Amino acid sequence: MLKIAGAAAGATVAGTALAAAPATAADGAFAHPGMLHTRADLHRMATQVKAGAEPYTAGFARLTANRHAQSTWTANPQAIVYRGSGTPENYVTLYNDIHAAYQNALRWHVTGDTAHADTARDILNAWSARLTRLDGSADRFLASGLYGYQFANAAELVRGHDGFELARFQKMMLDVFHPLSEDFLAHHNGSYITNYWANWDLTNIASVLAIGILCDDRAKVDRAVEYFKHGAGMGSVKNAIPVVYADGLAEWVEAGRDQGHALLGVGLMGTICEMAWNQGIDLYGYDDSRFLKGAQYVAKWSLGGNVPYTSYTRKKGAPGIWSGSETASAAAAVDPAMARPIWAMIANHYTRRRGLDAPHLTKIAARFVPEGGGGDYGPNSGGYDQLGFGTLAFTRPRATAAVATASPTPTASGSGTSPSGGASATPSSSASPLGGKGGDLAATGSSDLPAWTAATGVAALAGGFLLLRRRDRARRDTGE
Repeated sequence: MLKIAGAAAGATVAGTALAAAPATAADGAFAHPGMLHTRADLHRMATQVKAGAEPYTAGFARLTANRHAQSTWTANPQAIVYRGSGTPENYVTLYNDIHAAYQNALRWHVTGDTAHADTARDILNAWSARLTRLDGSADRFLASGLYGYQFANAAELVRGHDGFELARFQKMMLDVFHPLSEDFLAHHNGSYITNYWANWDLTNIASVLAIGILCDDRAKVDRAVEYFKHGAGMGSVKNAIPVVYADGLAEWVEAGRDQGHALLGVGLMGTICEMAWNQGIDLYGYDDSRFLKGAQYVAKWSLGGNVPYTSYTRKKGAPGIWSGSETASAAAAVDPAMARPIWAMIANHYTRRRGLDAPHLTKIAARFVPEGGGGDYGPNSGGYDQLGFGTLAFTRPRATAAVATASPTPTASGSGTSPSGGASATPSSSASPLGGKGGDLAATGSSDLPAWTAATGVAALAGGFLLLRRRDRARRDTGE
């Protein structure tokens, strides 16, 4: 039986996108670290937290409060991971260990405490020494995609750290995760091309792209970029966002399905765009910033706003087995309290890096400051679909006009053993403590503190990073 799932929702754009660089793989060496975080990003986080700047300290407090971010975490690697079927269905073990590795690695870069780097390294080494296969129902393709891109991002943060078995980890990613991700993009489990909603494609695009960067494999990066632009499945940008309206909104196709999967899809597409950007590839701006228009649609809709929806019919099933169709004719109902840690990254790119007006992104990002990560959004798999901590990781100063119009330019860098907060970190002009002015999502200065505190009901005390953590009112697992 073919399981059908997906991700989606829409958003609006109140501004014209600036000229974007061609969305083709950049020439030259890969930048490391160069997935969701660059060396300059990591240095900015460390510097701002040390300076006590908000909302970085609130974002960091959210990280340190998470049980996965503790250096006492012990890995529980499995030889075979099952998702959807099989015995034991143990994929929960995998995603918990991945988030522990990522959170400890991020904490190391902010604080310089090598105990966290060692914990992240040990988790990754334990899995690369044992894991041989992903199995289960069609959900195994979700496992290859979601956990593939997340695993690669965790490894990228400890690349070069003493004792990390990079070559063995790369081999695991190439032998266990990549074949399933590539097979899904090529064959879609033998189904009709529209059988699987957009997030199935998007998870595996993210995985192929991240593995390509981790392994310095230009062909895999090019494959992911090409599928994002022109892929036949529902996850390519023009299929996931099929209709652009005159008001600048662009329909996210799965807004006709449900909110949870729509948020998942937007988060995944943002992840793909951010990883590509850090390698010099502008997918954020591709096709007149189509993703911005789709993200704005989803943001407005998720906040309870009215959005247009053009009826969409998709074919389901598999040739020779079963076939049917399904029509979505209106945007689904939403819960404005449903939170996922996806908005800070996207809003900061468009409003801060690019200097564009994105009011719906600005509003929804401010509502959920500070963003948490895996374990902060419910106990089920949907709460672990994004790595999160966007307030800490992606809050950035507004770029100058010259920088905002420039194409992405990755900087190849070494992967030394010191974290970005340590003495060997490369200085960056964006890493100095910032004094901000109120007015949009990226609250970086003390003058913004009342705005984001009021929006979230969260207070961070610089002296002890005391975080009064609000409960997520939307505990429902989104699934995939």
